[in-house]
Amino acid sequence: MNDKELTEEAVSSACKEGHPITQDFMMQQTMLRVKDPLRSLDFYTRILGMTLLQKIDFPSMRFTHYFLGYEDKKDIPADIKEKTAWTFSRRATIELTHNWGSETDEHLCHHNGNDEPKGFGHIGISVPDVGAACKIFEKQGVTFKLKPGKIKGQELAVIQDPDGYFIQILSPKNMFSITPPNW
Repeated sequence: MNDKELTEEAVSSACKEGHPITQDFMMQQTMLRVKDPLRSLDFYTRILGMTLLQKIDFPSMRFTHYFLGYEDKKDIPADIKEKTAWTFSRRATIELTHNWGSETDEHLCHHNGNDEPKGFGHIGISVPDVGAACKIFEKQGVTFKLKPGKIKGQELAVIQDPDGYFIQILSPKNMFSITPPNW
């Protein structure tokens, strides 16, 4: 079976109602391993405008989690217990995981999921104006995998973070015309 054989009816019949308990589930985070947390934090905050919600160190296991999202800094609780509960109640956050010492390992390179063998694809960031966002990204030296205008009639771009993960930049108002690229 290939994707063209999957009719709307087949797809619809494959999607079942979840158990009632799932009504309170939510997509909370996507974890990405990063080599150099300072470079990644700069990218996700300065370039993409995210806010660092919380940093959690695990000294005995020698790694740190950095949680980022599109939240107002003044909403972050000061109390650590409240902050942690709040952080884990946010929708669609990014968890950057840094294994201590990886920044000095010149041979370390995280698999971005788009090189062979393919797996993870990208995260998506919605912006009001893809063209305007991409002009700023270009001025900031961001690496592009796909610039806007490369796919006829589509307002879509793909950039890469410091570890090579793909980030799709999209505008919700123009998603109806999207035909997925074959990268």
